[in-house]
Amino acid sequence: MNKIGIIGAMDEEVHIIKEQMQEVRIRTVAAMDFYEGKLQGKEVVIVRCGIGKVNAAVCTQVLADLYQVDAVINTGVAGSLRNEIDIADIVLSTDTLQHDMDATGFGYGLGIIPRMDCSVFPADKKLVDLAKAVCEEVIPEVGIHTGRIVSGDQFISDGGKKEWLIQNFDGYCTEMEGAAIAQAAYLNQIPFLIIRAISDKADHSAEMAYSEFEGIAIKNTVKLISGLLARL
Repeated sequence: MNKIGIIGAMDEEVHIIKEQMQEVRIRTVAAMDFYEGKLQGKEVVIVRCGIGKVNAAVCTQVLADLYQVDAVINTGVAGSLRNEIDIADIVLSTDTLQHDMDATGFGYGLGIIPRMDCSVFPADKKLVDLAKAVCEEVIPEVGIHTGRIVSGDQFISDGGKKEWLIQNFDGYCTEMEGAAIAQAAYLNQIPFLIIRAISDKADHSAEMAYSEFEGIAIKNTVKLISGLLARL
């Protein structure tokens, strides 16, 4: 892979990574600052996309059109949807879908995107396997999980909504960007991987837990990204 696009939703998620870059060139497109340079000897483009699916999809398309990236890695935090997935654990996407895509009024199932050949977007297996091995090496103290990540333009902090997500989509965690990045990458035939550090339990305690554990979660994803790039 000649050039890797790395997307985070918030400044906190990409600030530490940007500080480690060399030969940095900055370009602003669609109100997003794209940092192109080298990290761990690899050509990378790092960008904060902003929160939500539209920002995430626009960002991914810019990486495809202007930078011709060979792979996209999205890092960030998420709420756990499974009891065995604890705060600070890492979830690596096997696939992603949009839980707020609802065209059931037209006869489609929940999460199905009308008139598309795919609504559940599979991550690149080689990236998943490599990230799992790197996790076990650089952050062995946390749990590592591979499974479905579900996305929607909602911060989930309600137990009833959490149960609905579990019953309908069998997800491992929930967040607000991954499936949009995955869809844009899929349409451009770019391999991708969504990485999520768990910051909360996506229930009534989510707001308090998120603010407390966000920093820990971000540090873990930075370790993983650095280790992953070193091995690509």
